[in-house]
Amino acid sequence: MLRPLLLVCLLLSSSFSYATTRQIEIDQAVETKHQTRINGQRVQYSALTGTQPVWDEQGEPVATLFYTYYRRTDVSDVGKRPLMISFNGGPGSASVWMHVAYTGPKVLNIDAEGYPVQPYGVKTNPYSVLDVADIVFVNPVNTGYSRVVPNSQGELLSREKQREMFFGVNADVSYLAEWINTFVTRHNRWTSPKFLIGESYGTTRVAGLALELQNRQWMYLNGVILVSPTDMGIDRNGPVKAANRLPYFAATAWYHGVLPADLQQRDLYELLPEVEAFTLNQYLPALAKGAFIEDAEKQRIAEQVARYSGLSLQSVLGSNLDIDTAFFWKDLLRDQGKTLGRLDSRYLGIDKKDVGERPDYWAELTSWLHSFTPAINHYIRNDLNYVTDIKYNMFGPVHPWDRNNDNTGDNLRQAMAQNPYLQVLFQAGYYDGATNYFDAKYSMWQLDPSSKMRDRLHFAGYRSGHMMYLRYEDLKKSNDDLRNFIRAALPAEGQAARY
Repeated sequence: MLRPLLLVCLLLSSSFSYATTRQIEIDQAVETKHQTRINGQRVQYSALTGTQPVWDEQGEPVATLFYTYYRRTDVSDVGKRPLMISFNGGPGSASVWMHVAYTGPKVLNIDAEGYPVQPYGVKTNPYSVLDVADIVFVNPVNTGYSRVVPNSQGELLSREKQREMFFGVNADVSYLAEWINTFVTRHNRWTSPKFLIGESYGTTRVAGLALELQNRQWMYLNGVILVSPTDMGIDRNGPVKAANRLPYFAATAWYHGVLPADLQQRDLYELLPEVEAFTLNQYLPALAKGAFIEDAEKQRIAEQVARYSGLSLQSVLGSNLDIDTAFFWKDLLRDQGKTLGRLDSRYLGIDKKDVGERPDYWAELTSWLHSFTPAINHYIRNDLNYVTDIKYNMFGPVHPWDRNNDNTGDNLRQAMAQNPYLQVLFQAGYYDGATNYFDAKYSMWQLDPSSKMRDRLHFAGYRSGHMMYLRYEDLKKSNDDLRNFIRAALPAEGQAARY
C-alpha cells in the first residue's frame, strides 16, 4: 500500500493538469482547416471556433457567446459571398441542432429516419449549403458554452440584471444585434449578402433581428429563413388555434396508417389540400359558433373531424370539437399502447398507463438528446480542437423569459417593407405537433395583410417533423430548398433596391 506522501507526489508528477476554476475564455478562438464534398463538388473550408464578448454600455464585457464560423477558403472574393447567421430556439437551446444535423458540413451519425445509432458521432453532410454560403452558428447566453462573465471586480451581473439584458424577446434581439455587428466587422463581411436562419423560437429571434439590424445597426439583409416557426406575435388563438391543428392531425394519422381506407390509400400531398380546405371553410366557422352551433351541424363537423384526424367520434364530440394536442398524442394509438412525439409525431413512446390525457414524456426529444449530446461534445473537442471544461448546455437556464411586447412578426413585415431585397422562406414539417405546418402557413398569410409583398414570402413543407432535416431524404430536400432560396435572393449585379 502506498504511503500518503508518496501518493501525493505521484499525483503531482502526473502528465495531466487541470485548472482549479472552471470558466470560459472571454475572447478566444481556434481555427482548423478541412475539406469535404457537397453535391459531388470538392469544397475547402476553415472552421473558427471560439468566443466573442457581449459588452455593456460602458464597454466592459458582461458575457461571452460561443460560436463556430465556417468559411469556404477556395473562393476568391469573400465580399460577394453570402453569410448565413444561424440560431436555434428554446428559448434556452444551443445551436447544436442545425449545426450538426442540417446546414453545417457534418451531420449526426443516425439512421435514414433520424433515430440514434452507435457509435455516436458525425459524418459528412453531402448536402450542406456551405457550397453557396459561409455559416456562423451562434449560441445565446447560457446555451452551448456561452456564459455571463465576471466584470473587472470579479462580480457577475445580478440575476435581475441578467434577465433585463438577455432573457426576453426584446432583450435577446437587442444584444444579439450588437454582437452580430461586431462579428461582421471583425471578419470583414459588411459587403457580403446576409441571411438569418432560425429554428423554432429562433424564428422569433431572427424575425425581430431583421428590423433591429436595419434600424439600429444599419445592416440590411437579403433573406430570413424561418424553420418550424413560432407565432412571432401573430395572433392565432381561439377557434383559429383549434382549427389549425387538424391538417397536422391528418398528416400524423396518415403516417401511422389509421385513417379510413379511402383516405389512407391517397398520397399525403394529395390528401392535405382537401383537409386544409375543410379546415378553413367549414371547421373554423363551426368552432367560431361555440355553444350556439346547431346539433346537426356539430354532428356533421365532428364526423368529418374524426375521419380526418383518426380519432373516434366520441373523442371529438367529448372535446366539443376542440381537440387538445396532448390528448391527440396520447389517444391516437392508445389501442396499440403507444404515444406520439410532440415535436415529431413519427416517434413513438410507451407510458406507464394507457389511460390518461397526455404522454408521460416526449419520445422524440429523448431520442434526439440520445444522439446529439455525445456527438456535439466529441466533435467540438476532437474535430474543431476547442477544449474547455465548461459544460455544453444543450438547454441552458434562461427562464423566466420575458415574452411581453412580442411584435417580431410585424417587425419582420416592417423590415421587408423598408428593404425591397428582403425575401422570407418558411420551412415546416408535416408531423410537427409543437409548431405545426398549418400554423406556419397561417402566419405567412397574416404577415403582410396588404398582400403587397406576398411574392417575397415562400413556403416549403416536408414529410418529417420539427427538425425535418433528420430524415435523410428531407436533409437533401430542405438544403436544396435553402440553397435555391439563397441564390434567388441575390439581386442581379446593378439591380437597385427600389419599388
